[in-house]
Amino acid sequence: MRILSQKDVRACINMEQAITLMKTAFIELSVGEGVVPVRHILQNPNNKTTALFMPASLPQNNSLGLKVVGMNENNLDINLPLINAVILLLDTKTGTPITLMDASWITALRTGAGSGLATDLLARKDANTAVIFGVGVQAKTQLEAICAVRAISKVWVINRTISKIDAFCEEMTAKLDVEIVTGTLEHIKQADIICTATTAFEPLFQHNHLKEGAHINAIGAYTAEMSEVSPETIANSRLVVDRQDACLHEAGDIIKAMKGNYISKSDVNCELGEVAAKVKSGRQNEHEITVFKSVGNAAQDLVVAQYVYKKATEKKL
Repeated sequence: MRILSQKDVRACINMEQAITLMKTAFIELSVGEGVVPVRHILQNPNNKTTALFMPASLPQNNSLGLKVVGMNENNLDINLPLINAVILLLDTKTGTPITLMDASWITALRTGAGSGLATDLLARKDANTAVIFGVGVQAKTQLEAICAVRAISKVWVINRTISKIDAFCEEMTAKLDVEIVTGTLEHIKQADIICTATTAFEPLFQHNHLKEGAHINAIGAYTAEMSEVSPETIANSRLVVDRQDACLHEAGDIIKAMKGNYISKSDVNCELGEVAAKVKSGRQNEHEITVFKSVGNAAQDLVVAQYVYKKATEKKL
């Protein structure tokens, strides 16, 4: 069984390749033969650690396996990653385990790449400004992904801990050659694209903050209690989800909007894979607000892992 470190994984794939893979993953998930059960969540209340178990089968991508994620918010206080993860892939013909790879970075990469695909399909073609909520690894890949599909000229960064913004801006400006500065809620009115990558339990902004025609990638809230986007915005936008059953079960932004009678279950009816496959339409016009709500799924992880395994085998990593 091939064991791959994060360094190995990073040597095998980049953001542009990951965005291309997301298209195949979401299409198979929505209109193909992909099977991704709703992930199983286990919590250890004694130390606030959460574990996620995420299996998937993607016959068209020749992928079968499982991702296991462990996370604890307190990790950030002791200089450890918020999210730690591994992916186990099986040979689809024999069921033999073929690789175990570090997936902490894959989680951030594929989440960013999913938003990159959503941005490419849903955001206005002339979108060139953005607001990023958060400064963690997920925020970094969100920003990298939108810059890969749109000519972004200016980015405002909003974060609860102000002191961490400068380092984020310095690092990402050097990487992307884009003007990235500290922002406030006032800057949302100027943003064509908004990415939320936080662990918030209440909306980060109100609907009247938004610019006409804006696009939102909401990726931080992954439980029924969490939320980053207001019910008013969910109700008054073109809503596209990564996976309908998962979002109805886990996406607090959507669940709270349903509980408040802002939307009904029937309004959660468009998946990103359906838009990618041109089975359903995305943005209807230049004026409407679009929202991509993602809780993440193992299909994204497995297509990346399968690609990485192939490249790592070629490189003898």
